Amino acid sequence: QVQLVESGGGLVQAGGSLRLSCEASRSISIYRMGWYRQAPGKQRELVASFTSGGSTNYADSVKGRFTISRDNAKNTLYLQMNSLKPEDTAVYYCNAKAPVGWGGYEYWGQGTQVTVSS
Repeated sequence: QVQLVESGGGLVQAGGSLRLSCEASRSISIYRMGWYRQAPGKQRELVASFTSGGSTNYADSVKGRFTISRDNAKNTLYLQMNSLKPEDTAVYYCNAKAPVGWGGYEYWGQGTQVTVSS
């Protein structure tokens, strides 16, 4: 089992930047890691993730503005968010998926609020 704790959210003006962090309680090297977000009244959606091959995948709405990265030595996942827009306002969640051979379990953090004012 792995616990995930997000941090770095807050209130920022449109055009600003934030860096989210997700610290895991154990090594994340085997997990497929990703960031999701959920705005009020909307379904949770994928923002960015690492594929099983290690490449990155982004939602069209954030391509060119957000960058996902990971530091396996620090058990930490990051999301650098630039040129933020009001429509980026949401609770952002960290996600970890274990490989099928490791049980295929999925873990979520508690979320961190990002609010972008216009």
